[in-house]
Amino acid sequence: MSRAFVKEDDEAPDESLPERQVSDHPNYVTPSGLAQLESRREELEAERLELARRADDDDSARERLRHVERDLRYVRRRLETALTVDPQTRRADVVGFGATVTVRESSGEQRGYTIVGEDEADPEAGLVSWVSPLARVLEGARVGEQAVWRRPAGSLELTVVAIAYDTGAGTSA
Repeated sequence: MSRAFVKEDDEAPDESLPERQVSDHPNYVTPSGLAQLESRREELEAERLELARRADDDDSARERLRHVERDLRYVRRRLETALTVDPQTRRADVVGFGATVTVRESSGEQRGYTIVGEDEADPEAGLVSWVSPLARVLEGARVGEQAVWRRPAGSLELTVVAIAYDTGAGTSA
């Protein structure tokens, strides 16, 4: 019998939306990162309420609601496991979590990177995850020390020029 004569259900079977992957690493966050997660939770909760009002009559709202609820579960898990690292407890002369590090590349170009939590990372903005290869290479370095960042594009020699920690008071230490 041809498939053309077989009646198919109007609705496709409910395909399970996969959960967002949670990292196996400790969930270190800066105070700013914690505030970002809390803000994101509030945004998602507000969107969830709005979508829930419309979901009975609106297929697109129902589908969006599934995504929002999944993202909300992820953010709540991240907030439950967040370990806030206070920059004031860090040694100001050593690169570590929360540090803004200025490095000079072998070409002479200088760049700044801030080592942050995984959810805060935005490499284009200079925010690198503490578990990234770059952060791992710089961790523990002091001003004047060199590190070699082994990348797929080739190794890059970096010299630490400055280390600063945001003290939360609008200044760096």
